[in-house]
Amino acid sequence: MIERGRGSIVNISSVAGRIGYPLRTPYAASKWGMIGLSHSLAAELGPHGIRVNAVLPGPIQGERIDQVIAARAKAEGKSVEEARQWFVKDIPLKRMPTSEEVAEAVLFLASDAASAMTGQAVTVCGGFRMQ
Repeated sequence: MIERGRGSIVNISSVAGRIGYPLRTPYAASKWGMIGLSHSLAAELGPHGIRVNAVLPGPIQGERIDQVIAARAKAEGKSVEEARQWFVKDIPLKRMPTSEEVAEAVLFLASDAASAMTGQAVTVCGGFRMQ
């Protein structure tokens, strides 16, 4: 990319990199680190025409969040439905985004349509705990 004088890097972090996340401390710490890495690389690589951004998904519909919800329910002695509501209650859109919606954000940031964007951490979370 440096030789070509252009490029785009899109890292995947998480909204957990912007909030405290009880019972998921190591995960949250690694996602905070990914945001910092993205910001630092944006500053380092920008003069070479390389953009670096991060996408921060929130809870995303699918098997993975179902496992997280089940683990949280067990840890807190709640039903799975009560644990699921912990996530959804803080989403203004009242639904978890899909993996396809996350992919669309990545494609946008990688495209020339985002040619003026670097050092950004873009959330795709339906507004989950807006931070």
